[in-house]
Amino acid sequence: MVSGGLGSGDLDAWFQNLIVSGGGKKSGGAAAAMAGWKDIPMELLLRIISLVDDRMVIVASGVCTGWRDALCLGLTNLSLSWCKNNMSSLVQSLAPKFTKLQVLSLRQDRPQLEDSAVETVATFCHDLRDLDLSKSFRLTDCSLYSLANGCPRLTKLNISGCSAFSDSALAYLTSYCRNLKSLNLCGCGRAATDRALQAIAYNCSQLQTLNLGWCEGVSDDGVTSLASGCPDLRALDLCGCVLITETHCCLLSQSANHSQHHDTCSTLPMVIVNTYSKEDVEFDLIGNP
Repeated sequence: MVSGGLGSGDLDAWFQNLIVSGGGKKSGGAAAAMAGWKDIPMELLLRIISLVDDRMVIVASGVCTGWRDALCLGLTNLSLSWCKNNMSSLVQSLAPKFTKLQVLSLRQDRPQLEDSAVETVATFCHDLRDLDLSKSFRLTDCSLYSLANGCPRLTKLNISGCSAFSDSALAYLTSYCRNLKSLNLCGCGRAATDRALQAIAYNCSQLQTLNLGWCEGVSDDGVTSLASGCPDLRALDLCGCVLITETHCCLLSQSANHSQHHDTCSTLPMVIVNTYSKEDVEFDLIGNP
């Protein structure tokens, strides 16, 4: 929003004037209305845009230079999950416009997204806090490296099903994105290893929610790292982590009981184990054929 904006009453009056002008029978009234719409205050434009879906937002950004500039400055939340084809191209065309985005969903029903699209997001959207890249099977470590350098303010990241990511790339990401509070690694077997969990524990002390569903390489050592390094951890999904013993599943809770004397696990975490099958995860990630 711009400083020194119009009040709510002023915006309502402006909108009523546009409606009245558009209702004129003469062509001059229609022309005046069109000119009025192009000069609409940013606050009113954003209020109108908040009532429509994201596809209409994209259309509105192409109406005129004024609308495009207003949306570039004011739009903070965008979902492109509805896009069934050419998502990478769409992201590459929009990211340079919507540089103030804080929430971006790029979840896909079938793999479309390429590293070049994520690199564009990282180049232009430095205020990003919440990013959903789930089911992005085509992405490689290049995407994580780009996000680490371009989006250090991330607090929530969903990369579930991104099976090509490595643990070294994930560790690198956490060394820059130290404000992460929610991280979904479900099905990221190559990325979610004990080595990566040690990096997460060292770098992301604010982490509250972690999904490690069916990350079968995680062992007791990784859980031990989380217990000592993530004092705010509240929810930990270990479903399908077959190398973790019952003793270490209870370690976080035991640490919470001693939080009066130690700075570990101050909030009792909810540990989820074996509540869904691997087939359920694969079906959700791949989608209904």
